[in-house]
Amino acid sequence: MPDILWYTRTPNPTPLGLASQLGWFHDEFRADGIKIFTLEETPDPVLRQSRNDHHLPNSFRQGGNVPAIWARSQGAASRVVGLNWLDEYQGIVSLPGSGVLSPRDLRDRRIGLPLYSNRIESRRSEALHGFLVALEQAGLSLGQVEVVDVAVEPDGAEVTDAKLRHSQLRSSQTEYELLVQALRRGEVDAIYLKGDRGLQLTHEVGAQVVFDISRDPDPLVRAHNGTPRPITVHQSLIDEHPDLAARFLARILAVEQWAARHPDETLAYISRETGGEVPWVRRAYGQELHRRQGIDLAATSVRALETQKAFLLKWGFIQRDFSIGEWIEPDLLERARALSKGLAAVL
Repeated sequence: MPDILWYTRTPNPTPLGLASQLGWFHDEFRADGIKIFTLEETPDPVLRQSRNDHHLPNSFRQGGNVPAIWARSQGAASRVVGLNWLDEYQGIVSLPGSGVLSPRDLRDRRIGLPLYSNRIESRRSEALHGFLVALEQAGLSLGQVEVVDVAVEPDGAEVTDAKLRHSQLRSSQTEYELLVQALRRGEVDAIYLKGDRGLQLTHEVGAQVVFDISRDPDPLVRAHNGTPRPITVHQSLIDEHPDLAARFLARILAVEQWAARHPDETLAYISRETGGEVPWVRRAYGQELHRRQGIDLAATSVRALETQKAFLLKWGFIQRDFSIGEWIEPDLLERARALSKGLAAVL
């Protein structure tokens, strides 16, 4: 039996993040003498890198699907054991007076895409996807706009330790602020913002929403780095300690019923996860946020993951193809679901 189980999540609304804040992982394994740590609690940079490449045995992750897909394409021994679907604000925005009022007005205009060094380009892929959706809606192509790279600071997308979370959230906010600054300086005509911070900035600067991808009726169009958010686990934990893996996952599954009964607490916890103010969190993720904390392997979510992988491959964000079907491990979810039924009665 391992002495330690590791996990990480991005600063976004995730059932894993809620289970962590509720202390459920420690509760589950305390009697076993198993310690629970986030990857950010280790000073070892090699271990910390597993936030992105998922090389560490006995580890779970939930967050954006781009790093998870990237890691798998690099040969990571990870398996998808659950998916959470939570739509969020995704806006293509411009400034009043720019003349960019609708997607068709993007023709021959400058669109800003965040540019990074030494990191997985999750945010850039989100922005590119958002613009492609908007352009397609207007019958335009990427070749009919000018792409402008906007240099932004890396955001260290996986920081979750309490002492490091503030700096990570601050960095993420700075990224959006740099995009907004480029917009206000007239260097670009439109940018992509998402989530509660993106929505707040949209309103703070008086930007106009040219197109909101989250309102598209097709879930596969709305899919992006944050939708769906996969839970991945290292293959070794499934092979060697499936009971522990199932118990860990069961605690995440139990969040669904707890959140449905505690809407205000759920909103407060998620506000802490994202670093956003409660009103903006509510507006960005919807009034039913507390009812969107479930985990499954629904066909639509799996198709969205396949769509995301194809998009990342087409646009060069990953270099190697792989099978989504072979990546998914459904048996662990079923085993965990049986365990979570007992938990729901006592939590």
